[in-house]
Amino acid sequence: MSRPVYLDHNATTPLDSAALAAMLPWLESQYGNASSRHEYGRQARQAIDEARQKVAAAVNAHPTEVVFTSGGSEANNLFLKGAAASLKPGILAVSAIEHLCVFRPAAQLAKQGWEFRCLPVDGDGRVKIDAYAEVLLDKPKLLSVMLANNETGAIQDIAALANAANSTGGWFHCDAVQGLGKLPIDFRAFNAAGVHAMTLSAHKAGGPKGVAAIVLDKRVELQPLIAGGGHERGLRSGTENVPAIVGFGVAAELAASRVAELSVRMRAMQAKLEAGLTMLGARIFASDVKRLPNTSYFAFPNIDGETLVGKLDREGFAVASGAACSSANPESSHVLRAMGIAPEIARGAVRISLGAGNTDAEIEQFINALRVTVGRLQGLTAVS
Repeated sequence: MSRPVYLDHNATTPLDSAALAAMLPWLESQYGNASSRHEYGRQARQAIDEARQKVAAAVNAHPTEVVFTSGGSEANNLFLKGAAASLKPGILAVSAIEHLCVFRPAAQLAKQGWEFRCLPVDGDGRVKIDAYAEVLLDKPKLLSVMLANNETGAIQDIAALANAANSTGGWFHCDAVQGLGKLPIDFRAFNAAGVHAMTLSAHKAGGPKGVAAIVLDKRVELQPLIAGGGHERGLRSGTENVPAIVGFGVAAELAASRVAELSVRMRAMQAKLEAGLTMLGARIFASDVKRLPNTSYFAFPNIDGETLVGKLDREGFAVASGAACSSANPESSHVLRAMGIAPEIARGAVRISLGAGNTDAEIEQFINALRVTVGRLQGLTAVS
């Protein structure tokens, strides 16, 4: 039996062969602890330093600004909770379409004296500028707005949002997990505009799961979530996952070198896919704004998204009904609710997220399979 066509790259990407090759020695013969003083330890430390340089170079940051964590969720929690622990409680503002690993720590901080403000978005998932300006008048101490949404692919003008927040004196964080490998990312330019911290994750860009980074302006004071031996500038104690960090470095380097060519190719496949979706009568969310070149989020009237995902899986296509991290939640997408999408439409949402391995032929096969599957489901709906 052939493997399903993989169309869920925003959930995770295949591990790049070059990243795997770089990791293997650190899983076998090179097993030293990077804190050890002997040769094994020194080699591990050098490998981490080299990976840190590669991750930094991929986003135009300085290596000393890169702090490795176990994942994007930990990095986002480290910024929000770590910064909050260093400040007196005030206003914490996050956009209404943030990942739950931003929303939930923000909600926890609201129980500890912080005032949680949710930044509303328009029908395309972009932060409403007028409402944002009103929140800035109250001088929030912490702000977090993602670069690109994991469901719709909608891209925020992070530099403009951060620049507008400069007068507040607050710290501005950007979850850029979905951007690495799909968009050119320049932390130096973001930092000049007013971004103080940015989250990256390896497995969204051809690296291994279980490793990520927060790129951090050195002026920002964070209290660590994990206290211990003082690893990662004292911000993330714990023996470093050397193989994963090495793989992250290689994947980040490759992602940055390929982003221009890959984004053009994925944009062409996205256009082909969405032409087919439109022909079949799908509604494509956030279609009127700048989006990631690989992401298409759509729904068909009167068809349940989870049902459609299951049917497509049996037809040999791996797609998603929303964010993978919240797939156990039967409610409709909080992103679509924030965009004002009617619940009966939102429940039908399905996401396609393309990757480097996808082809035009696979897009054609998917559209053909979708036409048959949707036709059958619409027939069942008409009968019922």
